[in-house]
This record gives sequence, structure tokens and C-alpha cells, in this order.
Amino acid sequence: MTLKTRYNPLKRGFYLLLLLALPLFSLADDNSALFNQANGQYAKAQYQAAVNGYQQILNGGYQSAVIYFNLGNAYYKLGDIPSALLYYEKAHKLAPSDEDINFNIKFVDLKTSDKIEAVPEFFINRWWNGFILFFSVNTLGVLSVLFLIGGFLALSLYLLANIVFVKRLSFFAGVGLIVEGLVFIFMANCQINYFNNHHQAIIFSTSVTVKSTPDNNAKPLFVIHEGTKVDVIEKTNDWIEIELPNGNAGWISGSDVKEI
Repeated sequence: MTLKTRYNPLKRGFYLLLLLALPLFSLADDNSALFNQANGQYAKAQYQAAVNGYQQILNGGYQSAVIYFNLGNAYYKLGDIPSALLYYEKAHKLAPSDEDINFNIKFVDLKTSDKIEAVPEFFINRWWNGFILFFSVNTLGVLSVLFLIGGFLALSLYLLANIVFVKRLSFFAGVGLIVEGLVFIFMANCQINYFNNHHQAIIFSTSVTVKSTPDNNAKPLFVIHEGTKVDVIEKTNDWIEIELPNGNAGWISGSDVKEI
């Protein structure tokens, strides 16, 4: 699997600032060196060392779709399918339209034991999700700022111009750019809400018996295996209510999963 060699790390919780100003994408030299070193170790088939390097960057407080993607690749090479899927899905949350990430998720998902047929999604929901996930939050933040700045500059030209045609053109261009900038802000906010309200997890235990209630003595419903992605519906003490893509639901121990 091919690594990505450039990435734009973001401090945790920085997404909302992307809606207000252009983000800074530069890394400290030590993190950049760690990233390049981890890529080099991956190229030499030193996959565990690469994992340690990528994890060290993440532990420093950065988030990046590229780091998560490369980390998923390294785990895949180690044969750790659940961890590979976990980090591919984390990458997907930061870059939902990235073709490489989406391809790897589908490819590695084929390596899991459970083949679950998803309930068909209503076409309006499918269209809406495709719309708000078309760009990453990073891209939407940058586009919103650029379009808003362009819009205000165009309106400034409208106020200063003396030629009727220029005034008319700059007015409509300014209004159009500002509206488009607001649309990008709206899309970014919807995407953030989508991921905040759409909690998922990856099964990490080899085999998990799903219970009817959050109790070890409860009636067993069905069995799922490592690598399966589930929706997290509710948490109660050490138990998690999960739902599968086919609509089956039940309770499992929180120790059986890692949340995306």
C-alpha cells in the first residue's frame, strides 16, 4: 500500500477556527522529521517502528488524515486488521472524500470475517451525506475564508467604482461570493455535526457475543468478530449498545471495541 508523503496536522479542537480564518499547516521540525523517519521505516518494511513513529506524532496532540492513513497502512502490513480499519476510519473523518482512504477501507473490510449487508439508505439521505462530505473540513474552511474575502473585496470595488457596468458586476460578484462562502461554512458545520452525532467503533476482540441487555447473563443474540464496524447507540457503565449496518442491535462490553 502506498504511503502519503505530505500532511497538514491540526491541533485538537481546531476545526471551528477553520471557519473563521486560514489555518496554519506548518509542522515543527521535530514532527516533520518523525514523519519522514516513519515513512522511511515503512519503506524498509520496519512496520512496527513506523507505527511507533506515527503514534509519537499523534501523541503530541496533532491530527492528520495522512498520518492516520499511513498508520493504517503500517498496521495492515503487520496483519492487524482491526487497527488498520480503525485508523483508516479516523482518516476518513478528516478527509471523507479522499479516494485512497475510501479504497483502503473497502479493501481491508474484505479481510474481515463478518460480511454484513447494509440496509439501503434513503436516496435523499445518501445525496445529502454526499453533499456535506464532498470536501474535508480543512478545505471547506479555506474555501469559506477565500470566498468571503473575495466577496468583500468585490463589494469594496462596487463602492469605489464610477462605471455603472463595473459597479453592477462587482455587486453581484460580491454577493455571490459571500453567499458561496456562507454555504461552505454551512457545509462544514453540517459535516462536524454529522461526525459528532455519528459515533462508530471497530470490534477488537476475536469473537463477541452480542447480548439483549447490558448483563453478562442476558440472552445472547448473535456473534460478531474482530474488524467489524458498528454504530455506537448508547453507553451504560462498561457496556455499549451497538447497531450493525443490517439493523441488528444489542449490547457488548466496552472493552471489546475501540471507538473511531
